[in-house]
Amino acid sequence: MSEALPASLVERVLEKLGFHQYPEISLAGLTPLYAAWGRHIPFDNVRKMIHIRERNPGPLPGSDPVDYFETWLTHGTGGTCWAGAGPLHAFLSSLGYTAIRGIGTMMAAPVLPPNHGTVTVTFDGRRYLVDSAMLCGEPLLIDPEIETVIPHPAWGLKVAMKEGRFHVGWRPLHKTDGFECRLETFEATDAEFQDMHERTRPWSPFNHELTIRINRGEEVVGMAFGNLITFRADGTVTREPATPETRRHLLLETIGLSEEIVDRLPPDEPTPPPPGSRTALAQEEAGPGNG
Repeated sequence: MSEALPASLVERVLEKLGFHQYPEISLAGLTPLYAAWGRHIPFDNVRKMIHIRERNPGPLPGSDPVDYFETWLTHGTGGTCWAGAGPLHAFLSSLGYTAIRGIGTMMAAPVLPPNHGTVTVTFDGRRYLVDSAMLCGEPLLIDPEIETVIPHPAWGLKVAMKEGRFHVGWRPLHKTDGFECRLETFEATDAEFQDMHERTRPWSPFNHELTIRINRGEEVVGMAFGNLITFRADGTVTREPATPETRRHLLLETIGLSEEIVDRLPPDEPTPPPPGSRTALAQEEAGPGNG
């Protein structure tokens, strides 16, 4: 797959992000560009839920950066980590930035395999994280000698070296006290991204229940696992169970998805336990109708 996006598409994306000329290839140019991404392109599993529920055998949404951006321009959707990081990498590379794919592990449980796609950009040997899922508002310096922090009360995070690898502390919507993402490698290929993405087809926490987040003003707003959640500018968190009506209002009015794509989005269904987990094995042993 070609790294370079069509110039006409890059210009349309820039315009919708609020830029009327190409940004400077510097940290000063990248900073407002990444901030605009977090305000305009959500982290979400809308298209993935549709794809999985319709049993579509084709490539998972986000596998093709051109399709990702054309759909965002039309419907306002983003993607999950693999589905967003690949297009973000293609976009930044097309603009002339030295962008590199990375792979991490979201440490939502004590022992997990690598499960997260991300992107870094380098300037004069200094590496900055620009993550399409964490949406931390500005590029985050990754330095083995110091802990670096984005102190924003809604989307802030920090990164530090632990046991030979960088650990990013952040807050997903479904776990508001946060957990860490351990960065495993900064040298992933497109083929590795595609393979890791495809492995999520049989099971993923993003296959069954809506997750979506975006930066709005000084807040993070969204929904995860049946709850509407806001990280407020004063550091507080609000949470309330979503109804079909409030979910639809969030997607259409707050985030700005198209009515066409929202009408295709299926209702949530309970996420099954991961294949091979103790819970899944216990359910298999119990059999249908036995608990």
